[in-house]
Amino acid sequence: MSDASLINSLESAVYIVGAGPGDPDLLTVKAQKLLSRADVILFADSLIPEHILDICRQDAEIIKTANKTLEEILPIMVTAVRSHKSVVRLHSGDPSLYSAIHEQMQLLTEANIPFEVIPGISAFQAAAAKLKIELTVPNLVQSIILTRISGRTEVPAREELASLAAHQASLCLYLSARHVANAQAQLLEHYPPQTQVAICFRVGWPDEKIRVVPLDKMAECTQEEQLLRTTLYIISPALLPVTGRSRLYHPQHNHLFRSSHH
Repeated sequence: MSDASLINSLESAVYIVGAGPGDPDLLTVKAQKLLSRADVILFADSLIPEHILDICRQDAEIIKTANKTLEEILPIMVTAVRSHKSVVRLHSGDPSLYSAIHEQMQLLTEANIPFEVIPGISAFQAAAAKLKIELTVPNLVQSIILTRISGRTEVPAREELASLAAHQASLCLYLSARHVANAQAQLLEHYPPQTQVAICFRVGWPDEKIRVVPLDKMAECTQEEQLLRTTLYIISPALLPVTGRSRLYHPQHNHLFRSSHH
């Protein structure tokens, strides 16, 4: 093996990589390095734009997984690693959120296959950046709730949307477009009807759509735009013009690295 090949080679393992929301420029540096060097890439083609794979090696084996079950995906990864190959398992967004990696990691551990998890940017972060808002505004809102409404995957009763809405925090609602009318009704139990909602479809994709509407128009707008999948809702008082100021950079605020300026 040449010196260049040695430098570019990866350890035989499964690398569970967050692809971010869809924009290749939002891949982490580590994700880019792994994609450019891996022997095998398994990616959720229904959730990740294919042009993210442009940085992969020309001789890399690319496997789409949208039509495969975990029982079909796992043997591919195990066989590749046991054949001394490196495998990237590419997930949309960040692997820690709604990515079903728990069962994959459990089965890889049982098969004695080494793996590593590489975080990615989540849709709520990319959406906030596009909206040019901060989701935690002093004296207005200081908490972010990431959740979903019950659908084919049940939400525990203690996490029902209506109870979470009672906090009136910045609420980021995933995987809920098919049940948007129900979601709107539960949110209206606690948020005022004029609370602003950002409806964010395929953030970071070429066909991205972002609409900001009052909460009582959330379902109507979703249905008019015919949004069924890959849609994130941000419900937050931070979407309105605000004047709150953080203490962090205030001249009268002192901390470990700076004395106050009176």
